[in-house]
Amino acid sequence: MSLRAFFHTVVFGVGLLFSTWLSANELEGVRVWPAPDETRVVLDMQDKAQYSYFTLTKPDRLVVDLKKTTLKTKLPVTVKNSAILSKIRSSGAPEKGTYRLVFEIKTGTTPKLFTLDPTPDGHYSHRLVLDLPHKKQAVKAVAPAPKKPVANQQAILPYGTDDIIVAIDPGHGGEDPGSIGPTRKYEKNVNMDVSRKVAARINATPGMKAVLTRTGDYFVNLNKRSEIARRNKAHLLVSIHADGFHKPQPRGASVWVLNTRRANSEIGRWLEQHEKQSELLGGGDVLSGGNDDQYLSMAVLDLQFSHSQKEGYDVATRVLREMSKVTTLHKSKPEHASLAVLKSPDIPSLLVETGFITNPQEERLLNARSHQNKLADAVYKGILSYFNEKPPEGTLFASRKQGVKHKVTSGQSLSVIANKYGVSVSALKSANNLKSNTLRIGQVLTIPGQVPAASSAPKSSTVAVSSPKIITHTVQRGEFLGKIASQYGVTVSSIRQANNLRSDELAIGQKLKINVSGRKAVQHTVQRGEFLGKIAARYGVSVNSLRQANKLRSDKLAVGQKLTIPSS
Repeated sequence: MSLRAFFHTVVFGVGLLFSTWLSANELEGVRVWPAPDETRVVLDMQDKAQYSYFTLTKPDRLVVDLKKTTLKTKLPVTVKNSAILSKIRSSGAPEKGTYRLVFEIKTGTTPKLFTLDPTPDGHYSHRLVLDLPHKKQAVKAVAPAPKKPVANQQAILPYGTDDIIVAIDPGHGGEDPGSIGPTRKYEKNVNMDVSRKVAARINATPGMKAVLTRTGDYFVNLNKRSEIARRNKAHLLVSIHADGFHKPQPRGASVWVLNTRRANSEIGRWLEQHEKQSELLGGGDVLSGGNDDQYLSMAVLDLQFSHSQKEGYDVATRVLREMSKVTTLHKSKPEHASLAVLKSPDIPSLLVETGFITNPQEERLLNARSHQNKLADAVYKGILSYFNEKPPEGTLFASRKQGVKHKVTSGQSLSVIANKYGVSVSALKSANNLKSNTLRIGQVLTIPGQVPAASSAPKSSTVAVSSPKIITHTVQRGEFLGKIASQYGVTVSSIRQANNLRSDELAIGQKLKINVSGRKAVQHTVQRGEFLGKIAARYGVSVNSLRQANKLRSDKLAVGQKLTIPSS
């Protein structure tokens, strides 16, 4: 071989080696997103991944081979809070230039792997996504508690006692950050914070219950969000978002409802496009868009959408009215867009945009706890206003609105019954056309309807000065001063002083004055035949304060149940 030929051979070989080195991919990071149903692993890659995979048993493992790939991140990764995955580590590769990852899993699973292209904004590069479904837990059937015969019930609720279920959907999550503010604040975090606050206010309202479509930082497919609401028999779906735009100027909150046609505003079209990008970020199928989807939506709309759309618009109007009191509005009326999370035909749905996180001033506001509380209050009050006026049949709200029936039992008086249901004696007499306070056993009274007031955000504790509150106790067989003082959470000396007692000897039937103002909270064990009104009257507190102190969803009590008696 000539020297010239040898030189060309060496240069060609070095060039080939150099080009091969340049074409090698890099594994730049590993991110894990545990969710209730599956665990998602995202491998951040420099270029599009070329891969193969297989599973092993005893122990269970998933092995992924990345072709022409080198490592540029730290391994192993120990995984916490996942029902399926415990560790990600490297292992010996089958051939040079291949990098092998081993996923140590707790049980067998059928993984789903797919690649994602870089995002238009450059936030993410190429990714390889692995979805590891969790093993479904067997649900144990719980036998329903036997119902008491109506004859033994003191209250007859003709309209039902069910809770109103509100599904709260924190938008985006996990791999999908949503819109990103000027200082890199993520929309998904604002959505979660506000959603939790709204849910807390709903759960604090007797007769209402909130269900979150996601409870942590993970992605939930758009059509699955409606499925979660439906599975929990939700009466309403509210999706919480923070708006974004390609310019920093737009600002203000808005509320969106479904329109099967394309949005007619620039912001609406931006939202629809952003939703498609979000679904692609999460790696699922895009629900909105496509002719087949449009025809299906129109067919379903003819059958079911009309009512849901009308009611969704009603709730949206009320929420918008409340939000106008606490923040700037982008639009004063509900807007329309073809968004996937609004397409549930059987559940009224709305999407709340709490403000523009892409606006510098609103980005600061949306991440401030005080402003989040105001937004949550406004959303909650709008929802409550709607259900107070239009309670679903079979719910406790419907019973409150229409009134309940109460059958008088031995020993009950108008004041005891009024206290039980949190109404005044005069309202009770007016609703039943009573001219006196005399009642007969077995008499059926109509309890006037009432609607719950809005619960508010937790406030800092303040010291209130109250006037003395005196109740009367009738001494029973076996009672003594220490036992009575413990029962009411007061001191023995306060009972002596209030009754001018010169000794601690008591007579059966003796009347004692008990000063219960400023007393400590005490525990009461429910006895057979007791109900909330009777217990409240005994301790000189209201039924509502008993409900709140013990977070009771209904007035049903169990023998032996422990109740906290509030201090006032």
